[in-house]
Amino acid sequence: MPVFVASAKAPVNIATLKYWGKRDTKLNLPTNSSISVTLSTDDLAAYTTATASPAYKDDSLVLNGIPEPIEQSARLSACLRELRALRAALEQADSSLPPLSSYHVHVFSKNNFPTAAGLASSAAGFAALVRAVANLFELPQSPEELSRIARQGSGSACRSLMGGFVGWEMGSKDDGSDSLAVQIAPKSHWPTIKAAILVISAQKKDISSTSGMQTTVKTSSLFQHRIQNVVPRRYEEMKNAILNHDFELFATLTMADSNQFHAVCLDSMPPIFYMNDASRQAIRAVEELNRAAGKTIAAYTFDAGPNCVIYYQQEDEQAVLGLLRTAVPDADKWTSTNASASLLHGYNTELLAGLDNAVTQVILTSIGDAPVSTEEHLDFPPVE
Repeated sequence: MPVFVASAKAPVNIATLKYWGKRDTKLNLPTNSSISVTLSTDDLAAYTTATASPAYKDDSLVLNGIPEPIEQSARLSACLRELRALRAALEQADSSLPPLSSYHVHVFSKNNFPTAAGLASSAAGFAALVRAVANLFELPQSPEELSRIARQGSGSACRSLMGGFVGWEMGSKDDGSDSLAVQIAPKSHWPTIKAAILVISAQKKDISSTSGMQTTVKTSSLFQHRIQNVVPRRYEEMKNAILNHDFELFATLTMADSNQFHAVCLDSMPPIFYMNDASRQAIRAVEELNRAAGKTIAAYTFDAGPNCVIYYQQEDEQAVLGLLRTAVPDADKWTSTNASASLLHGYNTELLAGLDNAVTQVILTSIGDAPVSTEEHLDFPPVE
């Protein structure tokens, strides 16, 4: 029996303007637009191999070596259904094509970073799945069109289908047809943007993003002010900061939005806590770094987890890494140590006490590109 196969590698994206809240939970339609930075797949990536065969008896998913019950995942099933419909349209127009839309699909996926720990693993995972199956089905749709499908798997996954700086426009239509990702600027527009990730916990978070969003939408009064008054203005301001290479404005907006995102989580009932004491210590350290530098050279941001992502420009790498290497001197915790670094004069080192014990890993990365096809397939069992 023939087996058709395709593989893809997709990036993590970390939001600078947060997506939090759904106006439609089935279609993953957001209550506000958002913006993110796509990170390099050299450092953080989801890998997916998709196979199809007339010999398969059902659809299946193996994630990080563990079989997952695909029939219980409405989000994954929705993605496969939409992708199959696009393939079926191709087959209807060209009868010479193999009928892949009628075959079951086996999906094998793995991440090279912690899953469900607030590092956007589901975004990268669903982006890799959609890209791999689209490659398998030889679909001609653009990343923008495919982002509508990836969004149904994981909202933020739509942004991981593009490189550089990416916006997710919330849209207004009930069917979600105008809720899709758009590229604000490619990696080449501002290639000197870099990121350092302080992994404070690789454990699965207590409250999933989906559950947390629903609680916030239902109970937080601050949330309504955020989506109606704050985010629409910040979306335009951050977009302009990116287009104008205005790092200080970009950084200020990124930190302010991270703060407000966690404020609406705290304003929920019961309150939701994704950050911990080490997270707050990382914030104070970045604030002190900017004070000692005399300008804003670094921006912290936290997704739904305690891990700190610090954005900075390559020209300020020595100062930023000086802070981080003083805070976390254990070289075994670093994924890369190839840059020189020194702590800024006048920095209050007392603010770093304890971070070394709290941080389990420091991941250095940079702005990245869209998902790519790969001929390196994950292992999958042969068809008998």
